[in-house]
Amino acid sequence: MQDTHAGRTAIVTGGAQGIGRAIATALAGAGANVVIADLRDSGALTAAAITAAGGECRFVHADISRPAGIDRVVDEALGRYGSIDILCPNAAVFNRSLVVDMDEADWDAVIDVGLKGVFLVVKACLPQMIRQRRGRIVVTGSITGAKVGQTHNAHYGAAKAGIVGFARCTALEVAQHNITINVVEPGNIMTEAMMTVPQLHQSFIDHIPLNRMGAVEEVAAVTSFLASDAASYITGQSIVVDGGQILPENLPLLRGAAS
Repeated sequence: MQDTHAGRTAIVTGGAQGIGRAIATALAGAGANVVIADLRDSGALTAAAITAAGGECRFVHADISRPAGIDRVVDEALGRYGSIDILCPNAAVFNRSLVVDMDEADWDAVIDVGLKGVFLVVKACLPQMIRQRRGRIVVTGSITGAKVGQTHNAHYGAAKAGIVGFARCTALEVAQHNITINVVEPGNIMTEAMMTVPQLHQSFIDHIPLNRMGAVEEVAAVTSFLASDAASYITGQSIVVDGGQILPENLPLLRGAAS
């Protein structure tokens, strides 16, 4: 992947840790100039680590659920590098709750970042991509909501399912400008958040045909591919990265049944 994205500028929201950090690292490793946007100050450490490894990366402390925050990120990318070629909306927040117990504020917090934030950052970057006659947008979704359901996560599932619909509709609007938009839908990936519940790992693995959790680098590799010229004829699609988790029907084995 070396030099796959040479000379191009990428924005990664939620890039301070986890999947977002892996995406930023992969893009920078392939030659992109990367701007990380995150509310976590640890984004500065991520940017410094990428730079120390020979990549080009800047950090902007920003709330991507608010236009003012996004404007700072866009201004940094254009002011420093002069283009926006790749956009990876990855930021998301969690607060688990049953619907019957969910406050409106809980719903809004998840939707504002996970769905509205995607809309706002895509809207802010599209004018530059249209001027350039080129752009790659790769959104981090999830199998939750888009493919499967999970209790206590209706707001998160709604946001992630909404991303897929948003991407498909937007893909039709921007195709004439040589801009593509796709979604990567991870399953159970070994992020920092997942590391806090080691007692649950085996129960997750028991439902994954590949018999292991995914690595953040595996999600980042798919994202980097979709952001590359090799994926120039792919748009409006969602790609699941889950080790086969959603494949089984979970029906009892019928011994002796005809194949």
